[in-house]
Amino acid sequence: MTTAILRDVTLRDGLQLTGKVLPVERKVDIVRRLLALGVPALEIGSMARPDLVPPMANTMELIGALSPEELQRCWVWVATPRHVEKAAAAGVRHFQYCFSVSDAHNKANIGRTTEDSVAAMPDAVRLAEQAGGSIQLCLATSFTCPFDGPVDPERVLAIANDPRTEGAGDIVLADTLGQANPAEVAALVSAVRTRTPQRRIVFHGHDTWGMGVANTLAAIEAGATMVDGALGGLGGCPFAPGASGNTASEDLLFATRPEWFTPATLAALVGLAEDLLADLGEPNRSRAAEGARSKAEAFRWVVAQRTR
Repeated sequence: MTTAILRDVTLRDGLQLTGKVLPVERKVDIVRRLLALGVPALEIGSMARPDLVPPMANTMELIGALSPEELQRCWVWVATPRHVEKAAAAGVRHFQYCFSVSDAHNKANIGRTTEDSVAAMPDAVRLAEQAGGSIQLCLATSFTCPFDGPVDPERVLAIANDPRTEGAGDIVLADTLGQANPAEVAALVSAVRTRTPQRRIVFHGHDTWGMGVANTLAAIEAGATMVDGALGGLGGCPFAPGASGNTASEDLLFATRPEWFTPATLAALVGLAEDLLADLGEPNRSRAAEGARSKAEAFRWVVAQRTR
């Protein structure tokens, strides 16, 4: 199986449904603890309108509180060239330019058609390049749309092959609703790998139907080399009825076992997630965290019980 790196998206996709704005100091602490533990990449916020996605309201303050070295491992969600311009001025160098494959979801999520988002992408790419940064082509609803149902894979491929999306170093295939199965994920990742320009393929999966880890492993097997997850399976899309949490970072790491991931790292991540979720009043959906708190003490991944 090809090795893939984890990008933890707790502070963006994870928080956006919670309705609670975490203080900047708390977000900075989470960023630094995750980076110190060895998590390779983070998605730390969004340039979305704070009146529409309140938990992202202090993204710019968070960016300003991080060092250039820390920001080199961080991504920020953008949807317009103006977003790129503002984020770049604040110090961001990695931009996730996101829109939906389905028009219905793109109108609900971003307020424009998919064609409008594609048409604006060359300006976003130009601004990212001027800042010395990198930009991803992030395709939400790559598999299903909450309003229109199944998404034709050819539509994904057409966007990936559109000359206006050139310049993106990565392509993110998002199972926004978590309704895909491993065969569908493997087929789409393989098609993107063989039938579109060479880019790093990122898989962003949700665990709504319990397929998050299985789908991610299928994506890796098919050629994805970056995968997204959130602590405790936190998250979902506020503009996608039926979407629930991301695939848990703890579960993905336990399944893939990168060299930097040890039982001590798992224990630290589980504790960090438990504290965050308790403060947010959110459930912990990570099965690895549940296993880590079990009484199977002969298993080296089990960590000590704790009390808050």
